[in-house]
Amino acid sequence: MKLKPPLKLWDMAIITFALTLTGFSAYRVYLTPRNTARVLIEGAGRRWIFPLESEETVAVPGPLGNTIIRIHDNQAWVESSPCNNKVCIAAGHLRRHGEFAACLPNFVLVMIEGHDDLNPDTP
Repeated sequence: MKLKPPLKLWDMAIITFALTLTGFSAYRVYLTPRNTARVLIEGAGRRWIFPLESEETVAVPGPLGNTIIRIHDNQAWVESSPCNNKVCIAAGHLRRHGEFAACLPNFVLVMIEGHDDLNPDTP
């Protein structure tokens, strides 16, 4: 009966690397906080996602032209749109989970998702 040789240096290095990678992946997936609100912008077959705390201005192209989305001071809103009825602009500033503005003629959607822990006045 033959005895198995002991683990070699490279065997130990590969095992250590695999365990480290598994631990890091588990931390990122299960322990990273996900309670921040974020802004989801969809249009022209593309999707943009920004934290609600960010400062961004995004020009979303559509069949009528560019719809300008602004993110500032923990709020997002449609700043300008080439559509006729401007309902998306009238939606006002979005701050809470589930609020959205849509420019249907230009195929643009802006929505807040995630928790709204940033807004203590949320009912």
